[in-house]
Amino acid sequence: MLQCTIKVYAKCLRPDIEYKTLGITYQTTSREVVNSLLNKYRMRHRDPNLFYLTMEVTVRKAGIRTVIVLDDESRPAVLQSCHPRGDSRFALQIRHGGLVKIYDSVLMPGSKYKSLLISEHTTVDELIQILLNCYSSKERVEQFSLYEVCESQEYQRKLHPDDCPLQVQRAWAQGQGFHFLLRLNLDYRFRRSKVPWSPDSPPIPCTSRQSIAQTETVATYPDYQNYFYI
Repeated sequence: MLQCTIKVYAKCLRPDIEYKTLGITYQTTSREVVNSLLNKYRMRHRDPNLFYLTMEVTVRKAGIRTVIVLDDESRPAVLQSCHPRGDSRFALQIRHGGLVKIYDSVLMPGSKYKSLLISEHTTVDELIQILLNCYSSKERVEQFSLYEVCESQEYQRKLHPDDCPLQVQRAWAQGQGFHFLLRLNLDYRFRRSKVPWSPDSPPIPCTSRQSIAQTETVATYPDYQNYFYI
């Protein structure tokens, strides 16, 4: 398979990183380039959904520079081959995100919680995978579930794997003691099993309520851009 090299400017990862040269194929996508950069710099606790690539194209004769935002399925090697050498460059960019706080003692008994910066489109399963990465855990995402817990109303709700925690968090009322709790899913092998629907199938409740005894409170982080991993 044909390969080429691209240079990606990545100061948004760390101020001391100017660029990284990567060897990729013509089938490599922008998303794969982002993941490769995060892995090379051991930043697996960072949310890949926060990052994207841009391509700056220069038309020298006209003195025009154009910046193109690449989607996840774009192929940087193919795009680079469409322009004279030196007339294009790639840069890693970061999106605006939000901070979520997850009580995760089920993963590490000595840990109380982790604070992670994620995108608004990051799903529950993707967030759990980031948590597993923080501990270099080889356990499967399906072994765990994320719960929305409200102390003042004494209830908890199991989130769907495709729910977006940051969007859920933005709907919380201030001062109600909401937080996220990671739990071991003992029947994880059956969590994604599909049951054939029939007219006689009983309805499945989307929430469940039960008393909880925890008293942790959730802090607010107005300067959340500075909190990546605690």
